[in-house]
Amino acid sequence: MMPGARLTRYQQLAEDLADGIRAGALRPGERLPSVRQTCAQRGVSPSTVFQAYGQLELQGLVEARARSGFFVRATRRAPRAEPQVAPPRAEATPVAVSELVFELLGSTRDADVVPLGSAFPAAHLFPFDTLARSGARAMRRLPSSRITGALTAGDEGLRQALRRRYALHGVPLADDELIVTNGAMEALNLCLQAVTQPGDVVVVESPTFYAALHALERLHLQAVEVATDPRDGVDLDALAALLARQPVAACWFMPSFQNPLGALMPPERKQALVALLARHRVPLIEDDVYGELHAGARRPPPAKAFDREGGVLHCSSFSKCLAPGYRVGWAAAGRFAPAVERLKMMSSLATALPPQLAVADYLAQGGYDRHLRRLREALATQQQHALRLVERHFPGGTRVTRPLGGYFLWLELPPQVDALALHHRAMAESISTAPGVLFSADRRFTHHLRLNVGHPGDARFDGALRRLGELAHGA
Repeated sequence: MMPGARLTRYQQLAEDLADGIRAGALRPGERLPSVRQTCAQRGVSPSTVFQAYGQLELQGLVEARARSGFFVRATRRAPRAEPQVAPPRAEATPVAVSELVFELLGSTRDADVVPLGSAFPAAHLFPFDTLARSGARAMRRLPSSRITGALTAGDEGLRQALRRRYALHGVPLADDELIVTNGAMEALNLCLQAVTQPGDVVVVESPTFYAALHALERLHLQAVEVATDPRDGVDLDALAALLARQPVAACWFMPSFQNPLGALMPPERKQALVALLARHRVPLIEDDVYGELHAGARRPPPAKAFDREGGVLHCSSFSKCLAPGYRVGWAAAGRFAPAVERLKMMSSLATALPPQLAVADYLAQGGYDRHLRRLREALATQQQHALRLVERHFPGGTRVTRPLGGYFLWLELPPQVDALALHHRAMAESISTAPGVLFSADRRFTHHLRLNVGHPGDARFDGALRRLGELAHGA
């Protein structure tokens, strides 16, 4: 838990029970209250209780017994450590990762493959039927003149809805800075293109999302990586030293639930990041596609919330939180909005209108936040379950992150485990992974894995994670 951060309900319940165990109020071998009893006593949901008990199990304070419940452990078992920060190379690196990414991930789209290496959560978590009804309703009342007159900046009704949501979270957006795009990736690519020229240096996290490396490779840009903590995100001292040492055209960071680490920069560090980059006149491209998937009570503020000079090009989408496949994203590009809009017009002209209208109608019905609460609970509960499986089945010395949101875990395996070879062995048994070499311009992280645990209800999940641990043992 970050200093000063508010505890979620399950974290508060876990902390209260842990205090009772340490004080002797709950003794070794004693059964914890049932889920039903705890729900009634504390006024919380069953998923909150399961998350709290799972947290205590990871801390080694309790153990689960089949069909019996949770019991206080006689001896405390230390949880697995989190991955270590790996200082990257100091030099800028030409990027050439596309062939490797296409090779490794192209074969993981088979429905028979257990998708531990995929980028999306389970499809059943999203309200596709309701979205379809919203789309049909919106199209029935759409004048034909609007279909051929789609605006480059996007449907005004959707843009108004987005501005209202940002304002509710304390992030006012200028009327003319919001541009609807074909998913977040188009937004990120357009923003990157707006602030760079071929040969420029762009700072990325270490490790970083491979799609950022794709974009740099396509535009003939160089990457320089900055050390990134699995909990707190970008090392600001290392970034300041880098900015003082060489010219940098832009930074591309994911400050909230970073892919693949799941790191969440505390608000004060986001504010310091924006101030540091403003002093150096370096734009920040902020990838915020996971911002709505927080496990806490409040949405963490994006870096955009601290932007006073228009230097943050904030990008997001509905792909990870509401409507995968609809390809509705956006950029709030600050002072660079005119350049981004021109690039949008020159590349794809406009974003398809029907999915924009479907999402706008869905938002107007008022069920979005209710859907988000259910989605967050499901993902947080499944993350705790996955952490327990990693604890039980992976080799000693394995380190694993404990993110406060999102649906990825980042594993640092023992040094002798070749994660790329492990990926190939797992794929032979129809289990996909995302090996660490995908997440660095110089193919570091050779004994690391990113695992997608956002698949609650998938009966194959437990067996696949257990088998992956067995394969890692034999590596």
